[in-house]
Amino acid sequence: MDRAARQVVSNIAPAGSIDVSRVLIIGGGLAGLAAAVRLTELDYDVTLLETRKKLGGRATSFVDPRSGEVLDNCQHVLMGCCTYLIDFYDRIGVLDTIEWHTELYWTRGQGLIDRLKPGWLPAPLHYSGSFGRFKSYTQKEKRHLARAMWRMIRLGYAGRLAWRERTFLEFLRECGQPDELIRSYWQVVIVSACNLPVERVSAEAALQVFQEGFLASKWSSAMGLASVPLWSLYDPAHEAIERAGGKVRLGVSVKSINFDGSRATGVVTDEGLIESPTIISAVPFDRLDKLVGASMRKADARLQHLESFDVSPILGVHLTFDQPVMDLPHLVLIDRAVHWMFNKGTDQDGHQHIHAVISAADDWMPLPEEEIARRVLEDVHHVIPPSRGLEPVRVRAVKEKRATFAAVPGLDRIRPAAAPGGPGGSNGLATGGIPNFYLAGDWCDTGWPATMEGAVRSGYAAAESISGRSCRVSEVPPGVLAAALGLRSGLAKF
Repeated sequence: MDRAARQVVSNIAPAGSIDVSRVLIIGGGLAGLAAAVRLTELDYDVTLLETRKKLGGRATSFVDPRSGEVLDNCQHVLMGCCTYLIDFYDRIGVLDTIEWHTELYWTRGQGLIDRLKPGWLPAPLHYSGSFGRFKSYTQKEKRHLARAMWRMIRLGYAGRLAWRERTFLEFLRECGQPDELIRSYWQVVIVSACNLPVERVSAEAALQVFQEGFLASKWSSAMGLASVPLWSLYDPAHEAIERAGGKVRLGVSVKSINFDGSRATGVVTDEGLIESPTIISAVPFDRLDKLVGASMRKADARLQHLESFDVSPILGVHLTFDQPVMDLPHLVLIDRAVHWMFNKGTDQDGHQHIHAVISAADDWMPLPEEEIARRVLEDVHHVIPPSRGLEPVRVRAVKEKRATFAAVPGLDRIRPAAAPGGPGGSNGLATGGIPNFYLAGDWCDTGWPATMEGAVRSGYAAAESISGRSCRVSEVPPGVLAAALGLRSGLAKF
């Protein structure tokens, strides 16, 4: 139903009837923005509320008060398999700001660089050539890795689901992976992708990283990095929403969600009550836990496990050197405290900005910035020889204590659907739950780990559930050989 048709309906509807075209969205992160953009495209009257004065949630930027520089909270990465995020960026007109890298640079230090890039063989064999030339792993270790990868290929999607109650470490043990290889390869990939170590992360989540990100197709593992500060990506979303007739209200803090015993009727903000016939909560689980009362929680099973979710932190460290020290665009560090380093460019004065990332950084959170800088600089000097003997002129550590939800075994059983009363993609047709209350956020039941892709998928799912119009985006098709081997067999998530 388009806007004109809805106006006709509202003109003939009896007094007191519900205007289903109005939607209130709580939260201006990627999930909320994705839902708002899709719904305004479908002619819904959307109002988005965001507590802060900027959009983007955890994937945003800030002005460093010490230097005046605009810094990202942390380096955020997308991959070629992130089809919903790519679609969202395309819709708001910022896809051309994403720089794509099909070659990944790995190092143990001492100037030794291994290059991982797809070759001429079809997926899932496309990395076998470049990985076969890696100097960081022995031939015996490579054979161990190949056996585990083959097991992942043969598992397919259905086999992956069978591991949702167990850790990835258990899977690796079952595959006969040596401890040294678990530490120097599997941990390196998974702690960065899932923000949890292999001994804690759900095997299902970790298997998805390899099946969908590295094995299904050559394009899936391409790495995309924003060439602009992250907050620059969201102004176009703001403009797109308002251009389509929606409203974005920044600096409005929601205190609670009103509930009349059967429906969510509005939200209480620091500016007063805002009523709406349809509400989407697009805030993290811990924030939502503070917004809903006992009666609302009792009425909707999706709200009854919010306290069961846990978080995992990420540490981003910005270092500025007074001369260029790093030529490559990025480095994956093997067996070091720092997991990734990104070359953020050199300014007109010749100062180079490097961004170091430590995932699952629980042990780093209590440390003062001086100690963080010392430890990170050890790794910089180890893997970037030109930096040795140099001290950074500026260091800024950014602690994201609640960066992602912790994708532990069994969590998928309680990740809530966007729509009330049914599994993901049910469009609210099943009974139960609060009928006009929808959820979005990377922690919802998207079939993805804690990622920007998961956040956008959840926003699209909420928009689809409300509108009844398809918001689906095609997945990257698997390679012919990968499909023949059953790698994607049974894949059916939103």
